[in-house]
Amino acid sequence: MSNPSFPLPSPSDWQALAAAALKDRDLASLVHLDADGLDVRPLYAAANAGAAIAAPRATDADGRAWDVRMLVEGDDAVALNALALAQLEGGAASLLVRGGVTSDSDTLAQTLAGVQLELAEVALDAGLDGAAAADALAVAAKGSPRAKLAFHMDPVSAFVAQGGGARPLADYLELAGNTAARHAEAYPDARAFLASGRVVHEAGGTAAQELGYVLANAVALTDAAGRAGLSPEQTFRRMVLGVSLDQTYFDGLAKVRALRLMWRTFTRAWGAETGAVIEARSSRRMLAARDAWPNLLRLTAAGFAGAVGGADVIVLDGFSRAAGQPDAFALRQARNTQLILMEEAHLGRVDDPAAGSWFLDTRTRDLAGAGWAAFQTIEREGGLVASVTGGGIQGRVAEAAAALVRHYERGNVHLVGVTRFVDESPRPVNVAPEPAVQAAPPEQGCRPLPPLPLAADLETGETAR
Repeated sequence: MSNPSFPLPSPSDWQALAAAALKDRDLASLVHLDADGLDVRPLYAAANAGAAIAAPRATDADGRAWDVRMLVEGDDAVALNALALAQLEGGAASLLVRGGVTSDSDTLAQTLAGVQLELAEVALDAGLDGAAAADALAVAAKGSPRAKLAFHMDPVSAFVAQGGGARPLADYLELAGNTAARHAEAYPDARAFLASGRVVHEAGGTAAQELGYVLANAVALTDAAGRAGLSPEQTFRRMVLGVSLDQTYFDGLAKVRALRLMWRTFTRAWGAETGAVIEARSSRRMLAARDAWPNLLRLTAAGFAGAVGGADVIVLDGFSRAAGQPDAFALRQARNTQLILMEEAHLGRVDDPAAGSWFLDTRTRDLAGAGWAAFQTIEREGGLVASVTGGGIQGRVAEAAAALVRHYERGNVHLVGVTRFVDESPRPVNVAPEPAVQAAPPEQGCRPLPPLPLAADLETGETAR
């Protein structure tokens, strides 16, 4: 028995059906513009989309599709050591360490006691103290050239996040470059720099603004490393690119793919083409505090975007993170979400699952173009240091954040559990209070890019003020 053939509908067939369904509305009403002014159309086909593109991840994290990284943060080395070992024993592949334990080598070594640094990579999140934390981790690794270390120095993001520091921003960059060069021989495979755009996303910026900031950040770090004696090729091999992923998974995976394409073009321009290593962290602006449980859905969507988009490293927060420090249950959920996506959903079995999709390839290409334009805007301002000290990038992100808040307040977009289907009696979550931080007023200031707790503010109506 032969298989029956079905007629292949044409775009004009779809237009006729859509026009009938819309009645008095125009077909153009189905097209909307995103926060970057890019059009999102209702139908993509050969007639209105470009050629297929490919942006697969290049790494293989010890036989896994990506590196499952867990954030452990705090000031108590003993408690954090137990937590770190539990994460690794439970299936995590690497650690991201944040908090007071990064302040000196003895405390950090105590935190990492029992962690096999040749097997499990340890990354740092130490803000403006990144250079000192890198020195501490280098000592804690005891000079093992096979130790997997990620110093993750990102001074520009830390500086603009808190509105300044104890010294000029240029000095922090110089210190980061010198620190990377000093440890280059002892730890040839260490990842020294994190060119992240997360500070832009968390402050309410658009995807293109975040992507443009990543490349501008990479330029600033590469220049600093060059002054310390590292070539662009040496610097690129020591650099990780960082982005945030929220619940908009199609845009998230397209953003990761776009960054990989942009990095290919960027490194070619330096004459040192290098594959991108992308660390994707879940967005904190999407996390609700009053009713934390729907955050599990948003975190799963973010993990899906990172996995399908081709991120090399994925970090998911505990679902209760907006309410305080997550407990062991929340951290287990964060870890197991990734393990299910990897080992049960098998999202990493295909190199680039989005390749060949007219919509996703077009979206990837559009975001890459818009991100490159945002990068050029920063460069025209004199580079990222000049843009930050002059307030250019901060002004554009503030405008984008205000527009984002208005969209939610007007009901144009929704967050399940926050602006729609709200649980009037949410179950509580167990969290530890955030440690009190008494930071001295910065001696060298700039306009800050503080994080926007969007979901948490929408729950309480704080955005309306």
